[in-house]
Amino acid sequence: MYREEIKVLDCTIRDGGLINQYQFRDSFVEACYHAACESGVDVVELGKKLCESDEYTRDKWGKWNFCEEDDLKRVVDSYEGSYRPQLAVMYDVGRVDIDGLVATDQSPVDMIRTACYVADIDKGIDLAKRSKDQGYATTINIMACSAAIESDLVEALQQVNACDAVDYLYLVDSYGAFYSEQISAYLKMYRSYAPDKQLGFHAHNNQQLAFANTQQAIIEDVNLLDATINGIGRGAGNCNLELLLNFLKNPKFDVRPLYQVIQEEFVPLRDEIEWGFNDIYGISGHMNQHPRNAMRVRGDEAARHRCYDFFLESAGEGEAGLD
Repeated sequence: MYREEIKVLDCTIRDGGLINQYQFRDSFVEACYHAACESGVDVVELGKKLCESDEYTRDKWGKWNFCEEDDLKRVVDSYEGSYRPQLAVMYDVGRVDIDGLVATDQSPVDMIRTACYVADIDKGIDLAKRSKDQGYATTINIMACSAAIESDLVEALQQVNACDAVDYLYLVDSYGAFYSEQISAYLKMYRSYAPDKQLGFHAHNNQQLAFANTQQAIIEDVNLLDATINGIGRGAGNCNLELLLNFLKNPKFDVRPLYQVIQEEFVPLRDEIEWGFNDIYGISGHMNQHPRNAMRVRGDEAARHRCYDFFLESAGEGEAGLD
């Protein structure tokens, strides 16, 4: 489907880092960034920009959880091509050192995306305002909306709509629980209560619907779409970037660099870490549950294939011997 105004955001490193505590080799991050640049995507998100503490250290949690300016600049400068997509990082409400935020003319970053739950929308909006004051493009990504009380979500949407500092409001299928009709219903709600905001969409693949649901968001006129190379991401992963670019049929995109980096970097990486659909993640999506329990089971060699037992546990029909 060709629509010129559609923009694609590659969140390979940021979302993919959730499966290995952001312990990517520098060469891997650079290869992904180069492929994204050469593919013509509009925005590349290289990680989170969180505050370090005695327990939350770079050594343990990885440099791309903190995205220091020098690390970001090194990746950007490693690419010698002429086209540079916008560079994004993500803030998590409650784990940000906002005093460390510099103005855009002192940073390679162009966009700051703020992830928050409905209960923390005030804090999320405050971070967006502070980011906008420093010259950044901004998004608010409301997490786990499928688990939110509708009246609370409506109030959050109205607050975002009233904030001029927010450029994009994201519908996020945090648990991979949505079907296409729910995508349509939620987007109708978002437009009804936040009519002044441009919308973005971020899918998870728990039920193998990330690509299909992203297509539905396109049908519903959403113009900022998230995806990752080879669908990498926590648990079942995300919408595959290479599939999305093929679908969009925009001549500015070139999918070949993505397939090259998949062949050279992602195929070997699958020998080290797991991502993508399996029945354990399918159950967590069907149950509209956070994937943490599914990830726990997949990490247990004795239980990782016991989908029937996991279904019973998730449905509240007993522990089924998974612990």
